[in-house]
Amino acid sequence: MHRHIAKFLRHLDAERNCSPHTIKAYREDLFSLADYLADEAGGTPNPDSITTVELRGYVAALSEAGFAKASIARRLASVRSFYRFGQRDGWAKTNPAAPLRNPRKGRKLPHFLTTSEISRLLSAPLQKGKAKSKLSSRDQALLETLYSAGLRVSEVVGMDDGDLDFDQGILRVRGKGRKERIAPIGSYACRALQKWLAVRELSPKEESGRAAPVFTNRFGTRLTTRSIGRMLEKYIQESGLDGRTSPHTLRHSFATHLLDRGADIRSVQELLGHKSLVTTQIYTHVSTSSLRKVYEKAHPRAG
Repeated sequence: MHRHIAKFLRHLDAERNCSPHTIKAYREDLFSLADYLADEAGGTPNPDSITTVELRGYVAALSEAGFAKASIARRLASVRSFYRFGQRDGWAKTNPAAPLRNPRKGRKLPHFLTTSEISRLLSAPLQKGKAKSKLSSRDQALLETLYSAGLRVSEVVGMDDGDLDFDQGILRVRGKGRKERIAPIGSYACRALQKWLAVRELSPKEESGRAAPVFTNRFGTRLTTRSIGRMLEKYIQESGLDGRTSPHTLRHSFATHLLDRGADIRSVQELLGHKSLVTTQIYTHVSTSSLRKVYEKAHPRAG
């Protein structure tokens, strides 16, 4: 089974251009299944001999182990994709995961910050005693960019100098599945970025020119997503913000504030790089109060 999993992972990388993060998730999901089946059968089974009943037992085991419904649904999706590949590759006659339904799950509303909370967070790197630090300039530019363009952390980490166009006020963003999109960026973020780039120092191993990483650590090498998480945690504590706040909260806040101020949902979908409008619709909950005001103002029988 591990041989077929390895071939599937190579297919994801070479033919579907999946990101390393996505490939890692598939690997973990499929190895989890292989380990479960090996424990149940006393040895690694042939994947073509696995039945829907056995997979149903796997789902039940995940549920009993306390896995969230979203995690179980993701693992099922990985197994379905694995067997669809197996059918095309010729080693699987059927897809035993196809009949299985995902566990029903309620969608949690995303945590977001108010505009005043955003202002507190974005100004945190410039508090007294920090303003002259190079890393403080970097942190402010990073936070401004995340919020201004609604980026994922992986997207801001992967940004190179060649992705910035200050004249047009836009960024080239490489999103999930290595898909590219163009994102506008505001004047605050542009100024913060220019200030940071003026003092940034690159290590000899980093390329100069258009391929140089925009955000670097104290050693001049590309910043990591984990480093951003630690940095944000520090500023959250200093700002006295909700402990649920994460780097992704800035993306949630970006979408929430746009919709709350009248942006249409399809434009927000494009700005976020969502493939499906359904993914974007979760943000419409915050626009309820604004819609109520419009209704009360415009409808002749509202009052």
